[in-house]
Amino acid sequence: MDLRVTFDHSGVDWSVVSRTLQQVGMAYYEPELHRKAFQNSHTAVFVYDGDQLVGFARAISDDAYQAAVYDMAIAPDYQGQGIGTTIMNRILSRLPDCNVILYAALGKEPFYEKMGLRKMKTGMALFKKAAEMRKKGFTE
Repeated sequence: MDLRVTFDHSGVDWSVVSRTLQQVGMAYYEPELHRKAFQNSHTAVFVYDGDQLVGFARAISDDAYQAAVYDMAIAPDYQGQGIGTTIMNRILSRLPDCNVILYAALGKEPFYEKMGLRKMKTGMALFKKAAEMRKKGFTE
């Protein structure tokens, strides 16, 4: 593997972002909508193996004391190789004074717990696509 980590949005194939999110069972949208979301985020991290995008995530933040991580995904063939840890460390390093929240895919909570994140006692959300989110286990 020839892994390269970047914060640079240029050259990202947004269809790969959409397809990867779909492959790992997360919410996904049209590529153009992902482009807009990542470019409007505080921090975005992309990991490539050569020219192939294999992992990514983004964070939104007020850059003062609150942040949230979204769209953390690693291509199935690359999971379990430390790429997720690298991505999270890069994001967290850019948010040193912020509380950080995220949605964890079911079964991935232990990964985030190793990074110091803890389950919250309460949480509320207004989902625009509630039925889709219910199928993915995000709502009751």
